Amino acid sequence: MSLRQPWIANRNIDLGFIIGPAFIVTLAVVALRGSIEELGDTPPWLWLLLVVGVDVSHVYSTIFRTYLDRAEMQKRRALYILAPLFAWVAGTMLYSISALAFWRVLAYLAVFHFMRQQYGFMMIYARGERLRPKLTRILDQSVIYMATLFPLLYWHCHHRNFSWFVDGDFVQFNAPLVANITAALYGAMLAAYVMKEAVFSWRDGGVNLPKNLLLLGTVLSWGVGIVVFNNDLAFTATNVIAHGIPYMALIWVYGRNQRDYMIEKPAYIPATTARLFSARMIPIYIGLLFALAFFEEGVWDGLIWREHGGIFAGFRLLPPVRSDDMMVWLVPLLSLPQSVHYILDAFIWKHNLKDSEWKKILLLQQKAS
Repeated sequence: MSLRQPWIANRNIDLGFIIGPAFIVTLAVVALRGSIEELGDTPPWLWLLLVVGVDVSHVYSTIFRTYLDRAEMQKRRALYILAPLFAWVAGTMLYSISALAFWRVLAYLAVFHFMRQQYGFMMIYARGERLRPKLTRILDQSVIYMATLFPLLYWHCHHRNFSWFVDGDFVQFNAPLVANITAALYGAMLAAYVMKEAVFSWRDGGVNLPKNLLLLGTVLSWGVGIVVFNNDLAFTATNVIAHGIPYMALIWVYGRNQRDYMIEKPAYIPATTARLFSARMIPIYIGLLFALAFFEEGVWDGLIWREHGGIFAGFRLLPPVRSDDMMVWLVPLLSLPQSVHYILDAFIWKHNLKDSEWKKILLLQQKAS
């Protein structure tokens, strides 16, 4: 008897939109290596696709899991009211110290969020393995963290031609030996993991395909985007697509299952919101997220950056802000969608919440393969 695969939605959705993006973008970057290395600045259309269409858009998908979810709002009203206030106050305090202090803290908060997403997906795919020895579960957790931690440590120890938000937002230190030692530890952990999976595959009659593909995709996309390449476009593509598309897919699957769950609890989410989560409404779902992201980036470009006038021509009517006193409160305010997204995401997918129904809803329509 073959092993029942623990997909989140089903094999096609998981492989196409949760696991697959990391492999697709990594393969594309490797295949186009010569063109990417010869390319100077990222073309505007590609920046619009990657940054606005995926990176910023995925941030706004969180609203369907939080502010537009009636049950969720009732359960954590204080969190959803206070999180933006806390993020803005903390941001103004940091920016008043220096702009770099603000962007550095936001960058580390962002990268922790990216790391936790990979961990979260892997733990969902490993949900049927809780009866395995504790040491094997610790190895799973450690290896998925190391798949993201080693490239980041390498970045800190070696100069890279890219940054997370702004130049210098990550601390740099000249310690290649630390990176080499970590690489050896990483290799040993991967070897131990492969041997462990081989043993359990033989015992259980099959391999946990989504869990292992998720790990492999993380190893490849983070390693290629940060370690193998030293190129801003390669990093942006692997970083954004491998993270943003799976997150938007996860929110869509959750929303679709909520729509079905409304049969039992008709007031669970607004009916207008529920209609978005059907196959024929996917273009509307993506278009709405893109519109919100486009507006935000347009305001950023009009008031602060002034870098993409060809894309955000209408926003050039906004007066550019040059006053340091205004920047102290304006930049943290404009950053609220990102900072609140990072904060809330630390709560809404917690595995150990006894009163949370999210796992039951997310896995409502899971199918075996």
